Amino acid sequence: MQRRQFIGLVGGAAAWPLAARAQQANPMRRIGFLTSSAESDPEAQLWVSAFRKGLEEFGWTDGHNVRIDYRFGGGDVTPMLRLAKELLALQPDVILASTGPAATAVRQQTLSIPIVFVQVPDPVAAGYVTNLARPDGNITGFTHFEFSIGGRWLQLIRDCAPGVNRVAIVFDPANPSWAAYLRTIEAAAPTFSMRLVPVAIRDAAEIEANITEFAREPNSALVVLPSPQTIVHRQTIIAVAAQHRLPAIYPYRFFVTDGGLMSYGVYMPDLYKQAASYVDRLLKGAKPADLPVQLPTKFELVINLKTAKALGLTVPATLLARADEVIE
Repeated sequence: MQRRQFIGLVGGAAAWPLAARAQQANPMRRIGFLTSSAESDPEAQLWVSAFRKGLEEFGWTDGHNVRIDYRFGGGDVTPMLRLAKELLALQPDVILASTGPAATAVRQQTLSIPIVFVQVPDPVAAGYVTNLARPDGNITGFTHFEFSIGGRWLQLIRDCAPGVNRVAIVFDPANPSWAAYLRTIEAAAPTFSMRLVPVAIRDAAEIEANITEFAREPNSALVVLPSPQTIVHRQTIIAVAAQHRLPAIYPYRFFVTDGGLMSYGVYMPDLYKQAASYVDRLLKGAKPADLPVQLPTKFELVINLKTAKALGLTVPATLLARADEVIE
């Protein structure tokens, strides 16, 4: 063999391990994204987009240096365990769990892979963490729940429809987070002399039948709790409320942009963008136990004046002045 060829072979052999080591030093990282929402829901896609944009601000680009694997439950909690197992089989570095059912499913499957939750109302009551300031396991995240929110919902109903004295709490019994919300509403109800009526809904047929039954008595209104079912079937809930002229308050602004009367809650895309900051830190070596659970700091009030007019309501100027957005 000629000397030049030998040197070339040796040099190439030496260079290959260096290139391989460089590639291994910066491997493609993997994120699992599990949600009970429907993939076809524009709001779910808005949350995904906010999360991806948040990651990009920290230098993570899907398909370049990170891969995001998505699993959507279609608005149903039933497939959550199966979808969680599918994601774990892909060996992600971090999992983002969107909604309580998703967080529960992932938590049941792993106590080692870091988990960041979003849209969980009360992580202590749910058993995910024992301490908000210093989570003691492999899970942390961002809650959209503040304990005074039940009282705020009732206050806003009273401000908008002073004659209301009976309120249906519309909830999905398959979603355990409803109990945390109900406790805060029950605590506030005596202050407003309001009688609460729990109304369970599991599908579109139950929504129509159960709300129609509730609407038989006058001076009634709805508080619609957040859950995959109420989000997926929001158009049906809004339509039935309009049919029976029931004032209703919803947890998210997209209920109001879809025709609901008013909403009071957090702006969800912001939470997903913030969640990206925790995923970034975990990918860089942080531990979930060192990242405190973040409570919401800003809530927004959105009012649909067109819907108010259709219901025969005159929204007070003082309430309109407090609104973050008024849809006309």
